[in-house]
Amino acid sequence: MERRHQAMRTVAVLLGLSVCAWLMGSPALACDIETPEGYRLDHYRAPTPCELPGARVANNEQMRVLVKDQDAVLIDTTPLVHTTETDFTGRWTVPEPRDNIAGSVWLPNIGYGVLDDEMTGYFADNLERLTGSDPRRPLVFYCFVDCWMSWNAAKRALEFGYPNVVWYPDGTDGWKVIDGPFERATPVPLFEE
Repeated sequence: MERRHQAMRTVAVLLGLSVCAWLMGSPALACDIETPEGYRLDHYRAPTPCELPGARVANNEQMRVLVKDQDAVLIDTTPLVHTTETDFTGRWTVPEPRDNIAGSVWLPNIGYGVLDDEMTGYFADNLERLTGSDPRRPLVFYCFVDCWMSWNAAKRALEFGYPNVVWYPDGTDGWKVIDGPFERATPVPLFEE
């Protein structure tokens, strides 16, 4: 009888640890999505792989540490429609308010699988500005859970030559789970007015 109770306690502890790991955003769970060699080109709101070769993958607790790190650059990659198609100002159309992780910079559309020259320049110029031309500064990319925008953007930053790239796959959804601080976001304009 005692062995049975001990076995039940062990199962309960393991189950509890699994639930805690899931709540903390452990990337080790449910990793059945294959890591592509290139960029994701469509269906950007879909399950993502658990890794990004060359980058660190942060869970919720690791993200808490990164947010407190004065040196880390937090980049929200949530996509938007920009107004250059209508008024040529470079401002982004924000259909509803967006709250991002406190201290973040919002660079929309940098996570598409294919970027034109304008968007490539926007991304590269902002990375240089945000890092103070120090490629070793940590760059943390996020969006939502199951969002390839942050995965693609982090991969592209690696290809730009930034060696200290972090991908936070749980994004703002995971940040809400742990009651992390948010602030109202304003996207960086596409170009200077």
